[in-house]
Amino acid sequence: MNDEKYKYSILYVEDDEAVRSNYVAYLSRFFEEVYEAADAESAYEIYKEKKPDILVVDIILPGRSGIDFLRDIREYDHSTRAIMLTALSDVETLVSASELKLTKYLIKPISRDELKEAFEMAVDEIVNYTTYSNRLIHIKESCYWDQDKEKLIYHDKEIFLTRKERELLSLLFSNIHRVFKSEEIIFELWYDFDNSKISSLKTLVKTLRKKLPEGTIKNVFGIGYTIEL
Repeated sequence: MNDEKYKYSILYVEDDEAVRSNYVAYLSRFFEEVYEAADAESAYEIYKEKKPDILVVDIILPGRSGIDFLRDIREYDHSTRAIMLTALSDVETLVSASELKLTKYLIKPISRDELKEAFEMAVDEIVNYTTYSNRLIHIKESCYWDQDKEKLIYHDKEIFLTRKERELLSLLFSNIHRVFKSEEIIFELWYDFDNSKISSLKTLVKTLRKKLPEGTIKNVFGIGYTIEL
């Protein structure tokens, strides 16, 4: 491998502080962004905020286990690569959790070479494979927008959308963070423009906001609307 770091992020979850510190320093040699957590709860918060590309997770953690942590993520996300660290006694439990879609599991104690081989496999999978959840946009909490099916999903259930609501979300999510002008949205949804459509758009946005996490649709004064994640 050359000296250039991978342009991916990685989250290392391990409750042993000395071990974690050692491997975080090692991983920082290869990745531009390396996050760390000592338990499943803090790891999940980092995952939601940072959306790391690769997870390295110890199976035994204080509170909830690494398996439970990954199961929560796999409810919606099947593209983030995962490497599990386990003791011999944990292997049977780990193998039975087939829905975790692991890149690899490593039996502790692990060497740096073993870890390097595993995360290189994960990078290869990111580069060469496309999975369903790449088409899911995580909004906030447990709310997602399915780009292909044009569905709003909250806590694994589809939220009913009217045709205009679906068309508006499809437009806004087609270019996240771009501000769409009100006139542009009106032409896209109603195919013509008059003052009554401005009121219709405002009503549409108001009702749609009730179905989305707070702050998802942002009004840019005097211009139009944008998505804010």
